[in-house]
Amino acid sequence: MFQLIVFDLDGTLIDSRRDLANATNALLVECGGAPLGEERIAGMVGDGAATLVARAFTAADIDRPPDALDRFLRIYGEHLLDYTRPYPGIPEALDLLRSRSQLAVLTNKPLASTRRILDGLSLASYFPPHAVLGGDGPFPRKPDPAALCHLAAQAHVPLCDTLLVGDSAIDWRTARAAGATACLVRYGFGFDGVPLDQLGMEDRVISVPGELLSL
Repeated sequence: MFQLIVFDLDGTLIDSRRDLANATNALLVECGGAPLGEERIAGMVGDGAATLVARAFTAADIDRPPDALDRFLRIYGEHLLDYTRPYPGIPEALDLLRSRSQLAVLTNKPLASTRRILDGLSLASYFPPHAVLGGDGPFPRKPDPAALCHLAAQAHVPLCDTLLVGDSAIDWRTARAAGATACLVRYGFGFDGVPLDQLGMEDRVISVPGELLSL
């Protein structure tokens, strides 16, 4: 069992695709564009809100106003928990894992939104406040490994005993750059972009959260 398990948020702990898609489409329509499909928007998630907004405007083929990011964050902030829920089995897995390992969250989502979601879904108690890092903190966003390295150093755990659980190639690249082990989740909406042919022998792939207990 790994001494430190670090979780991505969207597509790993929580299924947030509908709320993200609805907020993105509300912004596009405000700006004169047509809405995009939910799956298409889900494929744009992972590099932070600014990149999501930029990708959506490019896909919708309309001009992006200077305040587009602020408007998206306002809209999304009002609807963070309309449909977003933990994936089935996540609370049960976390409840068992915290008795064996230290737990943390590393996401490219803004920290304020991350904390509101964790609180609203009764997941905050699994993660100490100092062990939750967002994309707008003091470290560069994933796949830069600095934030993951910080979490491991803060926990006094070697990176070789650290597991990063995520649903995307971004998470895989982050773990590889840090010298940690990656665990990729098939159920997440970023998994289609994972380069399965490039995974190493040390990388893990699971289909349901409960499989974390056997790693």
